[in-house]
Amino acid sequence: MNRRFLLTSAGAAMAVGAGWNPAFAQETSTAEAATDTAAAAETDTAARVYDMVLGAEDAPITFMEYGSFTCPHCAAFHAEVFIPLKRDYIDTGKVRFVYRELVRNRFDIWASMLTRCGGDVRYFGMSEMLFTQQAEWSATGDPGQIAEALRKMGKVAGFDDATLDVCMADAELAQEILTYSQTNAEADAIQGTPTILIDGEKVPTVGWEQFKALLDEKLAQ
Repeated sequence: MNRRFLLTSAGAAMAVGAGWNPAFAQETSTAEAATDTAAAAETDTAARVYDMVLGAEDAPITFMEYGSFTCPHCAAFHAEVFIPLKRDYIDTGKVRFVYRELVRNRFDIWASMLTRCGGDVRYFGMSEMLFTQQAEWSATGDPGQIAEALRKMGKVAGFDDATLDVCMADAELAQEILTYSQTNAEADAIQGTPTILIDGEKVPTVGWEQFKALLDEKLAQ
């Protein structure tokens, strides 16, 4: 995916919600994508895309997830691991949770744009909705239907049409999300989602009981 593709597809996400029937740009070469990404990284603008964090700054353990809003394994991880992790470790000050988006397709970018409509305060609430309703909004693979479904979720979350139009038409934000994803994935050698790092070290993505045992062992040290 490159900047030209994102400019068209991000605008299309807004346009579908307005009742249009947009055409989608074709992806161009990998070389062009790399050039566009490098150029974006060199642009001196205030970052609007950054790690999203829950929990105490001084928590003894940092638990980082690389996730994708369209990844079924990530939705399962959210339900089976993140919810008890938040309840028992993040909310109690034992774990600082860091979420990094790994973009796999244009729909991940649209979903990421939607989560950022309300700033940091609404981010994890929107993420919850995206993961719990993932099968409904992402299953068809149809760009028009997905764009409309995302807008409907945004309205359920309290955004009006004008706010959604601005959010989903922001091509510069779309490029920032892509650059952020690529830069982090390259730095940490991330190959897929979900990938978990605890205190900077990759660990196997296992079930909740195994994660709980690992966290308790680290806390006891």
